[in-house]
Amino acid sequence: MELNEYSATETRRDGRPIEIRALSPADRHGMLSALDRMSDESIRRRFFGPKRRFSDDEVAYYTEVDFTNHVALVAVLEEDGHSVIAGGARYIVSKPGAAEVAFAVDDAHQGQGIGALLMKHLAGIARRAGLQELYAEVLPHNTAMLKVFEKSGHCMSTKRDQGVVHVTLQVS
Repeated sequence: MELNEYSATETRRDGRPIEIRALSPADRHGMLSALDRMSDESIRRRFFGPKRRFSDDEVAYYTEVDFTNHVALVAVLEEDGHSVIAGGARYIVSKPGAAEVAFAVDDAHQGQGIGALLMKHLAGIARRAGLQELYAEVLPHNTAMLKVFEKSGHCMSTKRDQGVVHVTLQVS
């Protein structure tokens, strides 16, 4: 299977199914809708500031990924007979063997294990791509994201610096 066709069905904490799949340019509207459903605090935890509007170039950057140096997954579930993007995760290779990761889950679906499922699949893809480490910058009060990393099963190190927690996960 080509990475841009990646798809897996998982089970959320409440027993309902969720699809973890490759993001595609056709997901533009669904991704922007998920961001619209996020509170100001959730947006701040993801973007480190108030970010409500995205330029066309930014949207293209987030949705048109090459699945080599920039891999993006979405978590899709069914609500009222419609597919809804509830969250997403990505990594961007920054140097040989290492990539920065970022996650977002809309407010209504936080606490359902979606971040952990995205982490599981993203780390697996990274490992198969030959990456050794994933890293992220996390705000210290973003305990949910820190727990996702802690419980990922990967060796984790952290360093606090100027209001940010630098997290490194060994995935090899």
